[in-house]
This record gives sequence, structure tokens and C-alpha cells, in this order.
Amino acid sequence: MAKRALIMVGGSRGNGPPYIQAAQRLGLHPITLAADPTQYDYLAAKGIEAIRIDTGNLDALIHECSRLRATYDIAGITGFAGLDESIPATVGKLCRHFGLPGPNPTSVERCCDKFTQRQLLAGVPMPAYHLAANATEAESSAAKIGLPVVVKPAMGCGSIGVRLCRSVDELAEHTSYLLGGNVWESSPRILVEEFAQGPLYVANLMGNEVIGITAYEFGPPPHFVVRETTCPAPLTDEEHQRIADVSLSCLRALGLGWGPSNIEFRWTKRGPVVIEVNPRLGDGEPKLIRLAYGVDLVTEHIKLVIGEEWDLRKRHSQTVASRILVPDRDGILDWIGGATRAAAIPGVAEVKLCIKPKSPFVRQGDIRDKIGHVIAASPSLAQTKTILQRAVDLIDWSITPFPTLGE
Repeated sequence: MAKRALIMVGGSRGNGPPYIQAAQRLGLHPITLAADPTQYDYLAAKGIEAIRIDTGNLDALIHECSRLRATYDIAGITGFAGLDESIPATVGKLCRHFGLPGPNPTSVERCCDKFTQRQLLAGVPMPAYHLAANATEAESSAAKIGLPVVVKPAMGCGSIGVRLCRSVDELAEHTSYLLGGNVWESSPRILVEEFAQGPLYVANLMGNEVIGITAYEFGPPPHFVVRETTCPAPLTDEEHQRIADVSLSCLRALGLGWGPSNIEFRWTKRGPVVIEVNPRLGDGEPKLIRLAYGVDLVTEHIKLVIGEEWDLRKRHSQTVASRILVPDRDGILDWIGGATRAAAIPGVAEVKLCIKPKSPFVRQGDIRDKIGHVIAASPSLAQTKTILQRAVDLIDWSITPFPTLGE
């Protein structure tokens, strides 16, 4: 009898390992199809079957999955956006082709284009926005909206290429940067948006159910680099309900509602304003939800993918917080230590470092600035924050700046 396999398109350093573990617990043989499998250390470390393939070539993926069907019983297909926002739609197309459960590829594809998404969300509270194809249009758009504005590529994820522009000079500089092809798959389509001011929250959904809402804190502008998260977010029942109601309105407007999604909000003077809808699990969010509520979103998503019943019942209630470790300078990492002592503190759920000593490090102003994280959990917010700070205080590192010209 052929082994039941779970095909995973692309990879993710954050969500990849838990998907591998959950698939194996469910008796599935995980197979990864990726453009460069070597960039995902967990594949080799766990001896996972990985095939190098152009994940942007649907025909090649169909051919490879057809070849694999000669050996395996393909139970389901899923994938990770990583830094390629087109993968979720590709996964939907593969599922349709092979008659497997999956998201609506058309809905996912439209959602991944931020401008199209904004148009479809007409009627849902969101920032004022304009699409610009050149520097003149960007400047005109900013003048209509009023500075400061958020400027970002129409396609992308991980806050890559996203910047707060507080002056005409900053706007011109960043527009030139984006139009110069400095962002992956950069296109001459730029979104210029009103800067919705207020705390940021992320609603995590499975199907049409809001499982949990996480609060996010960022480092200093003009970039949007996450520094801390708290789940559940400290919201009143009314605030929670308003975010849940707008979340479901987003899913209806975009034709989503199959499987996982996460929706970013800013809580402004007019209440929750939608920043972005993502038709996938947020990177790292499943771990927070599992610790906070005992709901394993990864396992339940895989069950949906292979056509089994999921179970989204909450089993406990804790407050979870994570601190993202971000250096304050570029250079060579001399050493990093204290992780073992930090992990030994009661209430610390995880300490993870993702950079090795003697590695060069250059800040990008986005998700790639992360060199590690610490997660803590306890019955109360105050206790969790205390545990988290104690653990973070034990972790230290040294970075030698790159030599400057003339040295």
C-alpha cells in the first residue's frame, strides 16, 4: 500500500518545522517542493524528502506531483508564502487540478495583490490609498492623502519594501528605491496609503472562526519591524467583537473562508481599520495560539487539507508574549549567548536563535532583521511580561561594525 504523502510547496523557517512534525504525527510522509531547499535547514536536519523546482512554474509543479503519484498516495497539498506571495494561489491551483481540498485560487490570487484587495474591500474601514506607477504619481498621491504616508509594493510580504515616509524627500527616496528593482519581484506598482495611527492587532482565523487576536509592537519608524507580540491582545469584549465582525466582512468581500487567514488592523479613532488580509497562517502565530488556547492551528489545517474533520475547541487560557531580538547595528556577529539560561526560567516556552557567530549581518528594515526570539507564557499578562523580560535580559551578543572606507 502506497504511503500517504503531504506535498508542501515552498518553505518557512518559522512554520515549516511544525508542519513537518504535525504531518508525521498524522501518519503522513512530508515532501517539500522548493526553489532552493538548502535555505531551509530543518529539511536536511530532519531528513525530509525535498525536491528542487521552480515554484513559479505551475506546469512543472503539476508534472512533479503527477510523477510523485506513481509512488505515493498524495493525501493533500499545502504550502508557505515565505517571501513569495504567489505560492498560496499556486497551491490552490494544484489542489483544483488534482481534485484535492484547497482554497479558491482566484480569491487567493486577488487577495495577494494589495491594490486589488483594497478595491474588493470597498465598504470595509481601511486607510485612504492610491496606486502609483512612477515618482510623479507617488508624489501626487501623497499630496492628496497628506503626509505622513506608508509606501509599499503592491505585491509582497514580511514588511519588505514597506516604509513610513514623513517628508517629500523621504517619499522621493523610497519611491526611487522601489522603482529601482531593489525589492524581490519589484514591479512599477506602488501603493501610497494613509498612515493609520494606533495599536496594531492581528486576527487569526480558521474558516469563518476567529481563533485569537494578537497585539503587535514595532521598533522605531520609518520601518515596521516587529519587536513584541502579546496573545490574547488586551482588548475589551466590545473591541474584540468589532475586530471579529470586520474580519468576517473581509472574508466575505474577498471570497475567502477556506482554511487559515490572518488580518492586520490598526485601532484608530474610528475603530478597527484593515491594513492587510493574508490568506494563510502568519509566521509564528500558530505557536502563540497553541500556547494561549491549546488549539494547534497547524495540525487542524493539515486535517482540512487531507479532508478530515478539524477540532478548533480551546483547551486552556494563558497569556503569551514574544520578544523579537533585533540588533541595533550592522556588522559581524562575534558571539551570542545566554539562550540556555534564558530557556531554563520557569514560564519560558521557547528561546530560538537564528544566526550563528562570525556571520555578517545587515539590517533590511523588515522581517529579515530578526536574529532570534523568546516566548513566555503564564496565567496573567503581568506575570508573562515579567518572565519574558527576565529571559531577554540574560541574552546578549556582540557585533563588530563593518570597517568603513579608508580604514
